[in-house]
Amino acid sequence: MAFRRKIKTLKSQKEEWIRHNQQESEEEQNKELEALSSDVFENETVLKSTFSDCPDVIFRRFLIGNETKAFLIYTEGLANIEELDKNVLSPLMQQDTARLTDIQAILEQKLSVSKVNPVNTIKQAIQEISSGNPVILIDQQTHGITLGLAKWEKRAIEEPVAESVVRGPRDGFTETLSVNITLLRRKIKSPDLKMKSLTVGRYSQTQIVYMYIEGIVDHHLLDEVHNRLSRIDIDGVLESGYIEEFIEDYPFSPFPQILNTERPDVAASSLLEGRVVIIVDGTPFVLIAPTTLYSLFQASEDYYQRFMIGTLIRWLRYIFILIALLLPSSYVAILTYHQEMLPTTLLLSVAQSREQVPFPALIEAIIMELTFEAIREAGIRLPKQVGSAVSIVGALVIGQAAVSSGLVSAPMVMVVAITGIASFAIPRYNASTAIRMLRFPMMVAAGTLGLLGIMLGILTIIVHLNTVRSFGVPYLSSLAPMKGEEMKDVLIRAPWWSLRKRPRLTGYSNTNRQQEGQKPDPLKGTE
Repeated sequence: MAFRRKIKTLKSQKEEWIRHNQQESEEEQNKELEALSSDVFENETVLKSTFSDCPDVIFRRFLIGNETKAFLIYTEGLANIEELDKNVLSPLMQQDTARLTDIQAILEQKLSVSKVNPVNTIKQAIQEISSGNPVILIDQQTHGITLGLAKWEKRAIEEPVAESVVRGPRDGFTETLSVNITLLRRKIKSPDLKMKSLTVGRYSQTQIVYMYIEGIVDHHLLDEVHNRLSRIDIDGVLESGYIEEFIEDYPFSPFPQILNTERPDVAASSLLEGRVVIIVDGTPFVLIAPTTLYSLFQASEDYYQRFMIGTLIRWLRYIFILIALLLPSSYVAILTYHQEMLPTTLLLSVAQSREQVPFPALIEAIIMELTFEAIREAGIRLPKQVGSAVSIVGALVIGQAAVSSGLVSAPMVMVVAITGIASFAIPRYNASTAIRMLRFPMMVAAGTLGLLGIMLGILTIIVHLNTVRSFGVPYLSSLAPMKGEEMKDVLIRAPWWSLRKRPRLTGYSNTNRQQEGQKPDPLKGTE
């Protein structure tokens, strides 16, 4: 047996060695095939075959100084043609350019374009052309020039609809990567704000940039973010939701483990806490990692109002979360198993309203909740002009008709309405969706086991939340594990002059946020 095991080990090692050598030889051949040729027409033939049936990709032959052969490739609609004609073609075709045979000399003396880079392979040229940057290839040169003249239609900066505030900045991210980076640069004007980029998607070639503040972020977190992003291999990435599903820790958890936002101020505040912001080209939603459960229930406006108001609103929000999760299940449990908990007058009133209802409380609650969710989803998908009217009128009409026909009781309509309003108070849509999703198993548990089922459901949720991590950070931090200093920004919103420490995420680097002794004191400085 030992001899056979040894033979199998040797065979597997031999197969691995052969596979490794084949892979290396294939990589070397690909590198040789992808290298640009010194013959400009050979490069043109390869690129034209690559972009066959692509009439929007333009190939323009011209002579540099009426002597040197060259050609220009750009994508119509993605390149700035006016700047290309004025600052590239016109100076290169002048007679005095003939004496310039070196690409570096051409770059320094003739091209009045701020961003130019060398291109050494066919693959690089294809990527630049597809991204909107024109490429110039010159005869007898083994590398070309890419010009930063990409230009396309972009949406104006507007206030995010899903994260509106009464007091706070009104700008929001857009679908353009460079604009989003600029918005963060406006918030944090420090050279310590660093960024790294990579490309994901075999066909979409989507550019992804993750940003962090050097000296605040923990480098173990940076390495983990880079490793998770770099191992993504998919044909296309069209939205940051693709990336979120690939890099989260627990994909089968109903709770989101990565925060997404359209607000630059939320992203900037997360950077200042040592988090990493991931920006995906083509979407206004940026990702923030790591995150905690309490971050999903906090709004940016909590920090712009006075701390007493922020604390009050935060506590109201926690109460609304409990109502959105537990009110329908509590109603079902009390009516089904624990009628003695209701006062006699209220019990008689509820019993009278349910006298004509043919369904038990559990089925009644599920029907009403599904109807409310359908109306809410229809209101989201319909055009804005009619969406709100349909959702409000539909809820009123259907609720009144259901009560009049005896299918549901009036108290159940009130419970579902209060639950829906409470779920609207949750600032993050994905967190609200998780609460709405858990509402149904909680109702089933209440309908089968009563209050005992509700307690078992709550314990199951708490145990699950204690096992969830976001890039290694406990999901219930800073409550579990308990961190006294960081509790100032969890259950309450302490005044800014007392928030001296940054939250500990994955390291202890640069924990001091501000100097000590900044509490307002009118007598300070008069002594």
